[in-house]
Amino acid sequence: MSSSFYIEVHCQRRNFEGQRICGDVFLSKRIPEENRVIAVLSDGMGHGVKANVLATLTSTLALNFTKEHKDANTIAETVMKALPDCSVRKMSYATFTIIDIEFDGTTQIIEYGNPQTAVFRGAKPFDPEWQCVLLTGENAGKEIKTCSFKLQKEDRIVFFSDGITQSGTGSIKYPNGWGLENVTSYSAKLIANNPSISAKNMASKLVNIAYQNDGFKSKDDTSCAAIYLREPRRLLLCSGPPVESDSDAEMTDILLNFKGRKVICGATTSEIISNHSGIAIIDGQEFDDPELPPISFMKGIDLVTEGILTLSKVALLLRNYQNSPPAGKGPADQVVKLLLESDEIHLLIGMRINQAHHVPGLPLELEVRPTVARRIAGLLEDEFMKEVFVRFM
Repeated sequence: MSSSFYIEVHCQRRNFEGQRICGDVFLSKRIPEENRVIAVLSDGMGHGVKANVLATLTSTLALNFTKEHKDANTIAETVMKALPDCSVRKMSYATFTIIDIEFDGTTQIIEYGNPQTAVFRGAKPFDPEWQCVLLTGENAGKEIKTCSFKLQKEDRIVFFSDGITQSGTGSIKYPNGWGLENVTSYSAKLIANNPSISAKNMASKLVNIAYQNDGFKSKDDTSCAAIYLREPRRLLLCSGPPVESDSDAEMTDILLNFKGRKVICGATTSEIISNHSGIAIIDGQEFDDPELPPISFMKGIDLVTEGILTLSKVALLLRNYQNSPPAGKGPADQVVKLLLESDEIHLLIGMRINQAHHVPGLPLELEVRPTVARRIAGLLEDEFMKEVFVRFM
């Protein structure tokens, strides 16, 4: 069952000037079976490969121990015990912020060394009642900050490495750095000016301002992550005729009554929907992708494309995705764009065998529809933290 709100998570990073590898590492994981989202940001000491390795170790340990429901002290003690101390600074080689959110809004934050996380209720900063905890044992005297509270729809969490708060250090405008107070104030203004600003845009704007503060030459690895609890953007992708033709009407009803964006992938599927709904199909004439037939048009449907070839290319585009949506205008590119703009994705897959897909000589990458659908679902869940529901008919 889907939650009443969607937890959008995004991190934007910029490397220290001249470094090819970022010393900050961000990891996130959606755990559908437990209705949880975990996000971790770690800042490795220094820059480059060494910092990245230490931050990767820290964030991986933090994510795994948080996933196992360990308490804040145990998580912090275990992570810090695994890391060596700097012989000069007498402190761990990496900092971390851990955010653990359950789908009912129950949230725990654990911090060590990073700037204090900012929480917003609407456009106003929210005090989650931080507690400072002094560790014992091997890490005696070291302090972690932790808080537990209940998030609500339209709340945001913004957390970052010190590349954000220390940006601009030494400049006329910010001789002591941008600072936590200015970062929080700027974040609040962003929300006030655009109450629906996405987590991605929020994180990107903060990183860009920090870059600007540094004179467009980052003086440190600079990372900002944002979490936004909001109404989910829903999409239904329907592809393939049902096994039993008696279910054609049911598939049509599911699609037409769906609250959200609607995509049809498959000529036979669109014909079924057209026959049962009376909505005409208008064939397109623009070949925006030489590998695929043009898109078609149906009133009330956001996108209509060919079936298995398009889905196979969608899977390929998702697998090879870098940092921005596909630049092409082809049918598969448009499907990917709609998928990535959505949060809660429903795949309604018909299981009737299309004999055309078994003709000798067809490309080996042309796979059975359910296999491709499962691959797309896996990529959306694992790589893009989407909430995906698959139904076969």
